[in-house]
Amino acid sequence: MGFGGGRSDGGRPERRAPRKITPDYLQRAAMHYLERYAAPAAQLRRVLARKVAASCRHHEQDPAGFETMLDEVVARCVSSGLVDDRRFAEARAASLKRKGRSSRAVAASLSAKGVDRELAQAASAGSEEDELAAARKAARRKRLGPWNRGDRAANRQKDLAALARAGFPMTIARAVIDGAGEEELTA
Repeated sequence: MGFGGGRSDGGRPERRAPRKITPDYLQRAAMHYLERYAAPAAQLRRVLARKVAASCRHHEQDPAGFETMLDEVVARCVSSGLVDDRRFAEARAASLKRKGRSSRAVAASLSAKGVDRELAQAASAGSEEDELAAARKAARRKRLGPWNRGDRAANRQKDLAALARAGFPMTIARAVIDGAGEEELTA
């Protein structure tokens, strides 16, 4: 057998059986995940819960019996500083804002990752200038308004709607689409 594992039926690779769940295994799995990804506590718990569920299906165990073990591993990661929801939220919000995402979209993305709603709102909050800069980036990336090569007047409503769907307030969408971003055309 080579690197890809054996093929029992000639077409599908054999799957390795999931390991039995132990506290040590869960801790190692958490460390391995956190080495690769930054994650809030809720996201780490979901990842570990999927591992538990897969193992329990294979070994015919009840996943409910591992809830306290999951809680202990996540709590240990939080108390050691490996998982910090605030730090994750601030870093992720800054990254999404640099990509041109609106404050609303950033807060929704953080909430979907398991960050507390108040913390997500606080991390995504920014000034009107920040929101305007993000809207300009989004418009440039989507070729809306001043960055549209077609007939701007004919596409105005569609462009406004695109920025509104992206979560930007209409005042900011109008400012960008109606030409407030023209100075960046040459940049």
